[in-house]
Amino acid sequence: METSAADADPEMSADAYAIETLLARFIRYHPDRIDLSLDRMYRLLADLGNPHEALPPVIHVAGTNSKGSTTAFLAAALAASGLSVSAYTSPHLVRFAERYQMAGEIIADADLLALFEEIDARNAGQPITEFEITTAAAFLAMARAQTDILLLETGLGGRYDATNVVVRPAAVIITPIGFDHMDVLGSTLSAIAGEKAAIQKPGVPTIVATQPTDAANVIADAADAIGAPLHRRGVEWDLTATPEGGGRYSRGETEWSLPRPRLPGRHQLENAALAAACLDVCGFDGVTPETVATGIGHTHWPGRMQQLTRGALVEALPAGSELWLDSAHNPMAAEALADTLDELQRANHRPLHLVLAMRDDKDVGGFLAPLMRHITGLIAVPLPGDDGTRSTSDPVITLSNLGRHARTATSVADALSQIAARSAPVRVLVTGSHLLVGAALRANG
Repeated sequence: METSAADADPEMSADAYAIETLLARFIRYHPDRIDLSLDRMYRLLADLGNPHEALPPVIHVAGTNSKGSTTAFLAAALAASGLSVSAYTSPHLVRFAERYQMAGEIIADADLLALFEEIDARNAGQPITEFEITTAAAFLAMARAQTDILLLETGLGGRYDATNVVVRPAAVIITPIGFDHMDVLGSTLSAIAGEKAAIQKPGVPTIVATQPTDAANVIADAADAIGAPLHRRGVEWDLTATPEGGGRYSRGETEWSLPRPRLPGRHQLENAALAAACLDVCGFDGVTPETVATGIGHTHWPGRMQQLTRGALVEALPAGSELWLDSAHNPMAAEALADTLDELQRANHRPLHLVLAMRDDKDVGGFLAPLMRHITGLIAVPLPGDDGTRSTSDPVITLSNLGRHARTATSVADALSQIAARSAPVRVLVTGSHLLVGAALRANG
């Protein structure tokens, strides 16, 4: 017997369920999940009155990792500066509406549903991808809302990403680039960087995180070819870490003191400094070193080394245990995750158990390699609601070959019940996919 989304999640509202039903219809308009082109997007936007031409100042963010965290730092700092901020990010964890932040608040399911229905009617069944139609909804909503700033995150790549129709953003940010989505973006770092660097625009400042040499060279060459001013970490601006976990951001004669970010991990200071560099370069009214510091100190971003301290899953573990969630899903993100675990384990060492699920296009061996120094055991689970799940046997075989204990479970809850058979406190990390982290949040209550 088939199970509906509402049956699977009884707390889902009628509007949220209707959104999921519409999304399933959108996929049928263009069955290829990824088909990079801007032609369909321009056609749909023209039918909607070109809302992308009526947006507030845009900060356009691309990269392999850290897009979400950098956007979160930007949003918090701008809000602390008294500016109203909208943001379009992806993917979501629990509700699709999480992708749409309107003046700091997640859009109401009813309002998002109305947007989708309006655009669906205007599209009239013509070929369009799900991401294109949901991005058009973001442009329409944010053109109407007219907040002070719009933070716009690419979905995949950059050159043909549906967000890359904004002709002149206020700034472009390129976060760290690594290997991911190689079947679409290319098999070399230079090819991947070339796709992401293509969101740069003539005369628009590009603020760049620390990059591998190949990626840095491609970004610089692309910027030079179109006349985009570059502001690179370690060249035009810099960050010096301080012992207490914060840092000093500097660009020319400018120097700002940055606090230790609320988000765990040394890499989050880099992301905070990248956001600070963008705000310094842009010079928005109301933004000061003090407001930027306040925002950094208060930034929260679910699913990025997030510790759950109460709920059904937490209560299933032995007393004194810790349950963490992180949506890392590629080798570069796993390296940052391993460094963060270094800090946690030094402060309070506990056996670390991974609960893992990954899509079949991900490098499970490359993901696990930097984490090996911490892993006591691993339980592989299926990726909920996704037909692209890597077989649970793959990480089990990979880890077993490296001499670590690994097994399978049917769900996060099942995995934790297996771990709970131990009486000693443990540290559990649920990771490998945004979908898995979202499932854990729902199961925890």
